[in-house]
Amino acid sequence: MISASGVNQRYGSTQILWNLDLHIEPGACICIMGRNGVGKTTLLKAIMGLLPIESGDITFDNKSLQGISTEVRARKGIGYVPQGRDIFPLLTVEENLRVALAGRRDGAKRIPNKVYELFPVLKDMLHRRGGDLSGGQQQQLAIGRALVLDPKVLILDEPNEGIQPNIVKQIGDVILKLNKEDGLTVILVEQKLGFARKVGKHFYLMEKGRIVANDVMASLSEELIRQYLAV
Repeated sequence: MISASGVNQRYGSTQILWNLDLHIEPGACICIMGRNGVGKTTLLKAIMGLLPIESGDITFDNKSLQGISTEVRARKGIGYVPQGRDIFPLLTVEENLRVALAGRRDGAKRIPNKVYELFPVLKDMLHRRGGDLSGGQQQQLAIGRALVLDPKVLILDEPNEGIQPNIVKQIGDVILKLNKEDGLTVILVEQKLGFARKVGKHFYLMEKGRIVANDVMASLSEELIRQYLAV
């Protein structure tokens, strides 16, 4: 589904990703974990084409993404929910969702009902401006907007940051539903260990721009947590 091979990335003279290798199978639900500053968000942005890579390759459905814009990557089926949500605060909920319709592969012009089924609050607030929503509601809007694309893979960068516990639970339930019932591939960067263990099937641990461990979530040991996650 998505693979990274020997990926190097740098900001100016500072190298962030070092010969990084990653392989994600269709239908997987993985959590990328690690302390702040190890390159997790950089990796997601590189997959989406928001940051150029210096060398190596990233493939999607066995085809290289090199030279392909972020917009085309989205149209190919990669949905992305960035850290901080990046909704349009002056647009209504409906307008925020409609923005994503331009990226659908099938040319559909209507917002899928499934978005409202997963996040009923969005239907209730269709005509409210995005900036007037609570943080949790904005996060639901950001995920809903990504789902409007009908993606093959959903990438979420710390979707629970600054979100109230009841919304965190709802987001977790939605991720599980999408993955288990719909077979949607999910790539999740998550700092909250309990949430990661609830939704993730596999984990990838990052340290200094490299993947240093990966396995099924049940194998995430206390030793690995102390070595790579404890603050």
